[in-house]
Amino acid sequence: MQECNSCGKCCIKYSNGDLSASDQDIDMWELFKPDIAAYVKNGLIWFSPQSGKQLSLCPFLREGKHAEQPNKKIYTCDIYYDRPEDCRFYPVTVKQMINDECEMLQQGDLLNPQQAQKDLDKLLEDSRPSFD
Repeated sequence: MQECNSCGKCCIKYSNGDLSASDQDIDMWELFKPDIAAYVKNGLIWFSPQSGKQLSLCPFLREGKHAEQPNKKIYTCDIYYDRPEDCRFYPVTVKQMINDECEMLQQGDLLNPQQAQKDLDKLLEDSRPSFD
């Protein structure tokens, strides 16, 4: 398993109404990050502060160019350290990564998904609890 290469597949796939934020996330934003809280509506995230309509992409996702491969796009998150729990915990399972075509997976991970899950849990131990 390799580290995230910022391909953006997860951010793009889950941007369109498939993400949620915990009450703790929202409370923290309201207190300390009103610029993020402005995109919350009725406990749901990524709504336009101007129109009130749900956005199709996360407003904090930024597209850039890869330094070594100028034709390849990379994605960054403007609120990485304050991102919602769904984002902090992703990916949870190797199966989810396969379904999402995550580029962190390597051929060996596909051949031994149980070991890949252990590797994933170790890699993300600072972000989320292990998947049991």
